[in-house]
Amino acid sequence: MKKNLLLLFGLFCFGILFAQKNEPKFKVLAFYTAQNDRAHISFVHEANRWFAKMAESHHFAYDSTNNWSLLNAQHLANYQVVVFLDTRPEAPDQRAALQTYLENGGAWLGFHFAAFALTPSKFNQDWDWYHNQFLGAGEYKSNTWRPTSAILRKEGKHPVLKGIPSTFKSSPNEWYRWKNDLRSNPDIQVLLSIDPSSFPLGTGPKPHEIWHSGDYPVVWTNKKYRMLYVNMGHNDIDYEGGTNKELSFQFGNSVQDKLVLNALKWLGKSK
Repeated sequence: MKKNLLLLFGLFCFGILFAQKNEPKFKVLAFYTAQNDRAHISFVHEANRWFAKMAESHHFAYDSTNNWSLLNAQHLANYQVVVFLDTRPEAPDQRAALQTYLENGGAWLGFHFAAFALTPSKFNQDWDWYHNQFLGAGEYKSNTWRPTSAILRKEGKHPVLKGIPSTFKSSPNEWYRWKNDLRSNPDIQVLLSIDPSSFPLGTGPKPHEIWHSGDYPVVWTNKKYRMLYVNMGHNDIDYEGGTNKELSFQFGNSVQDKLVLNALKWLGKSK
């Protein structure tokens, strides 16, 4: 009888340890729209595949949804990290839920179009807290074209930059420029910017779509929040040829992949 009890107790303890070992280190919830541009849609599908694969090998949970109504306090309480893959919420209650979540220690990772705002457009700059205070960038100002690789330069020290070389070649991307000067904002810490060796950046055909000089931050954090914005997130598509074939991808670049994994692990740690 005593041996049976000891065996049952041992199995019970083993079950607890096994469950703890297999429990995800943190949970990630990604939101997307995937309706506005083939290049952004391509990135969303690519990112969902990549994040799901990384979740298995790095022991975190990954869920994604295009149902923005899930951006509410009750649902967000189940996750440590929120990811915006392409757009932003438009409903006032969803915006308020995100702000509350982040002001209470939740973490956020945003890619490329998640920071876009331009008045007048479908995405007006009508959310001051998000674009000016949280992201710090304000409105979109211009971009390069076509999507091309850039040499990115590491700046300062941060857990996201661990193991990242001082400079590296990015995946091809459409690069954004912003209305606000991020350097002048004491809350913003720039982690990666475009190295001058990248210029000229872009191929046009319009002259203003080719950058020849300037300072362009592409990855940064706001020190008041647990957040990271990454300007990468626009795949190249064969629009001109009419095939709409995917010509480039964001993931598969070993350094860039490591940067995103570093970001997830940093954001996923409890505050």
